[in-house]
Amino acid sequence: MMLVPLAIVGFVVAFYFPSCVTPPVLPAADSAGPRMEELWEAPADLQSRDLFYGPWGPERAPDPGALYTFLAPKRGGVNPGMSVRDPGGREWRIKQPPVTDRAAEGPVEVVLSRVLSAVGYHQPPVYFLPAFTLAKDGAVVRTIGGRFRLDESSLRDAGEWSWQRNPFVDTTPYQGLLVILLMFNSSDLKNSNNTLYDVSLPSQPPGRWFVVRDLGTALGDTGRLAPHRNDPDRFERHGFIRGVRNGFVEFEYGGYHQELVRNRITVAEVQWASELLAGLTDTQWIEAFRAGGYDPPVADRFIRVLQRKIRQGRFPDTDGGSGS
Repeated sequence: MMLVPLAIVGFVVAFYFPSCVTPPVLPAADSAGPRMEELWEAPADLQSRDLFYGPWGPERAPDPGALYTFLAPKRGGVNPGMSVRDPGGREWRIKQPPVTDRAAEGPVEVVLSRVLSAVGYHQPPVYFLPAFTLAKDGAVVRTIGGRFRLDESSLRDAGEWSWQRNPFVDTTPYQGLLVILLMFNSSDLKNSNNTLYDVSLPSQPPGRWFVVRDLGTALGDTGRLAPHRNDPDRFERHGFIRGVRNGFVEFEYGGYHQELVRNRITVAEVQWASELLAGLTDTQWIEAFRAGGYDPPVADRFIRVLQRKIRQGRFPDTDGGSGS
């Protein structure tokens, strides 16, 4: 079949999906079954959301001047880290940079978490500290920091959930979540990175959240074996959309589980996700990268690429989206 430039199909869809229209609020699922709010909630106050501290606010943030007590080394994954306790008794899971020359995941994870939570996808409390003071084995040392994830009492880890089998497959917010991850070149779309939380927040009835939690393999290129992450040079060279085939968008994606995005996502779904992200202000993008500890010149490079991809998703380019 012929590969059709996204611009042609996008023109037709854009006629029915004007760029100035806010993405629609979708109805909840059957009240007897899963509710859409378990995956995504429409962000009515999007432009007022705090992308530096995120949805959990400064009150949940780790204190950069506190003394943290070592509890246990991090188990699993390719990045070093540890569990610690702060002076208030709160426990944190810290992901530190690798000892190899590979780039750190922690900053990426915090940025992507901030963006996802801002546009309506649930996230646990995650923050970034470049360094912290650690008490371990009778010594007090200043050590390298990373991503701090709080063991929040209102969230109980109930195991993983499957990309392939969940109540939201093929719904617009599910497809939109995949589109956003593709914009960030997230190469690690595997079920072990997905967490199902039992939620008991004081402001709402008990429920559950479907969360994509480990987000650090992004902002670089894509691939199955050791893709480069957190690399502005590679991120700038990597494209987003190739075109449309048989009514489905084709992406420049080389990561795991391509069956999730190949012949699955429509132009309208790409535009829906792009409209969500387009609602973020320039200041919010800057604050998201500041939350991840990025220097402004590096953050600016990542932001320019992301905004280019958002424009492509909203107003498809005539070149089919090479991104070169």
